[in-house]
Order: sequence, then C-alpha cells, then structure tokens
Amino acid sequence: MFTGIVEELGEIAAIEPLSDAARLSIRGKTVTSDAGHGDSIAVNGVCLTVVDVEGEVFTADVMKETLDRSSLGALSPGSPVNLERAVRADQRLGGHIVQGHVDGTGVLLSREPAEHWEVVRISLPPELDRYVVEKGSIAVDGISLTVMAVGSGGFAVSLIPTTLSLTTLGAKRPGDPVNLEVDVIAKHVEKLVGAYVPAGGLTRDTTAGQVTGS
Repeated sequence: MFTGIVEELGEIAAIEPLSDAARLSIRGKTVTSDAGHGDSIAVNGVCLTVVDVEGEVFTADVMKETLDRSSLGALSPGSPVNLERAVRADQRLGGHIVQGHVDGTGVLLSREPAEHWEVVRISLPPELDRYVVEKGSIAVDGISLTVMAVGSGGFAVSLIPTTLSLTTLGAKRPGDPVNLEVDVIAKHVEKLVGAYVPAGGLTRDTTAGQVTGS
C-alpha cells in the first residue's frame, strides 16, 4: 500500500522488451537505499515488484496487462517517473490509501498558471466518473491529489509549487497521458450498497417518509 506522497523523481534507465512484457530499469537514489528483491515500489502510481537492485538502479518486470492499462508502455529511457516505496505501518498516512492498481488513464487537457499554484484539468474515463467527487481524493501518476472540481468528462486539481517541482506533473503538457487510481473506499462502498439495493433501485414513500425498494 502507498500514500500518494512521492518520495523522489527518478528516471527510466533502460527498457528491455519481452515477448509479452517488459523489464524496466529505474534509477532512484532514495527508493533504492533500502530496497531488496520482492519489495514494492510505485512507479507513476503503478505498484511494481523489485527484481534486482544494483547501486541506484532497480529492475522490475511489467506484464502486458499493466502496459495496456497504464501509461508505462509509453515510457522511454530518460523519462522521469514518480517513485514511492510502500508505506510502513508506523508511518503517517500523509496522502490517502493508494494501492498502486491503476484504474485507467486520462489525458492532461489544460494548465492554468496562477501566482502561487497551477490548476490542471485532466480527462476522466466515463467508467470512473462516478467515483470522483469534489474535495475527494484521486491518485494521478501516483500523486495523492484533492479534486478541486468535476465537470463533463474531466476533473481539475490545484498543484502547489512543491508538487510542480518534485513530480512529473510539473513537466506534463496538454495531450500527455497520466495514470489514474480512484479512491478504493468508493469502489468498496458501491459494491456493498449494490448487494442490498433491489434491481429497480430505491424509491421514497412520501406518505410514510421511508425509502423502499421499487
């Protein structure tokens, strides 16, 4: 599990294409300082398992489904990436609960600079729209962000200078893809509520003031 608080901006050192996967070599001084085989590191919000560590570079295998469902397939040597080690049980949860399981990809639509921050608008796949609410949390390329506004086909976030300077969002341009992970709690609530809601939905009995199944 992760918190969406990026520890460092690393880079892709090398990519080895495989028949139905790829092996990534990723450079990151901080995340490799105590990393070992089998550890989890989030790369642009995707939870990857460390295969090997050599100096400041670790390698990880990425299966085809991950390449298809995330923006990792578009990376190339030299690409900057957000890196975060798995959270320990004794650490503060600075962001929100992030699993590193990407739900889909969006596209950066626009940037609106202000004096001390920047408003970034990102497209949202229709199937994820119901999970994103104003003032709720979302992970964008593994960064825990608060949703500022939700509109037709997208949402907006406000980025502080620290986020702009220490993550990939500082250099992203309109048209660039980003990984999205919605709040897992919203998905669990939807499934639990769905088990108790009749197929026809809920209706309100105005005479009794009660909510009943239709």
